[in-house]
Amino acid sequence: MKILVFGSLNIDRRYMVDHFVQPGETLSSDSVGTFSGGKGLNQAIACKKAGSDVYMAGKIGTDGAFLLAELKDADVVTKHVFIDDDELSGHAIIQVDKNGQNCIILYGGTNRTITHAEIDEVLADFDKGDIILLQNEINALDYIIDKAHEKGMVVALNPSPMDDKLLSCDLSKISYFIMNEIEAAAICGQNDPDVAIATLHEKYPESKIVITLGGDGSKYFDGEITHEHGIYSVKAVDTTAAGDTFTGYFLNGLMENMEPMEIMSMAAKASAIAVSRPGAADSIPTKDEVLATELELK
Repeated sequence: MKILVFGSLNIDRRYMVDHFVQPGETLSSDSVGTFSGGKGLNQAIACKKAGSDVYMAGKIGTDGAFLLAELKDADVVTKHVFIDDDELSGHAIIQVDKNGQNCIILYGGTNRTITHAEIDEVLADFDKGDIILLQNEINALDYIIDKAHEKGMVVALNPSPMDDKLLSCDLSKISYFIMNEIEAAAICGQNDPDVAIATLHEKYPESKIVITLGGDGSKYFDGEITHEHGIYSVKAVDTTAAGDTFTGYFLNGLMENMEPMEIMSMAAKASAIAVSRPGAADSIPTKDEVLATELELK
């Protein structure tokens, strides 16, 4: 089995600030850095650092060569990353405040120029039972979901960022929803996580559901049993890649046939380590680091 991450590759420009800029305000930043990012790239590297055999599919511009280099350095297979000579790579402007919280402005760039022919070319290399991980930072998501489902792939969706176009996809073809409570509420209209899980199960009875709850941990529902896990105690520095780290480690746990609570514990610990460091992909720990780190649940 292989994991294909079909998603975004972004150039992240991160500004450290005292607080998020307000309307009409000009705010000086304490520092600025340029990093690789995009949910697709971050989650591919997270899956690989967790121990999986990972393939990345997506598109960059000529300005994104270092994104490709970082994936290769992480031993992610990049044969399905296309290069567009006419469009800029996707990029993000990220504010990180003194508490480690972030707000992000995205520009889609090449992430929004993927063609059906390119999708068909990518999926031809994958088989029934392989996992495909998707987010909502690329175009043609409906086509990818339909074609991956036709092939019998396990379709995992991190529905971020949420928009109406995503809701027009056939979400009954999703095998695993991995999302936070805001995204879950946007899909099903229910703010309470337990009610959201019940509503999502009613709408998509074949799907398994994972909801991350920030400081309240995470919940997993497999159609019969709900599993809950708390968060580990660390000092937050930058939460940018927390969700991506959780997603990557969760899917690797599936690949290794781990039990749900073991998967959630590993994913929660990896996320905790990631938020204790600055940056996105470079903050994601290796599996050896996660196993060697002693943390206490809050």
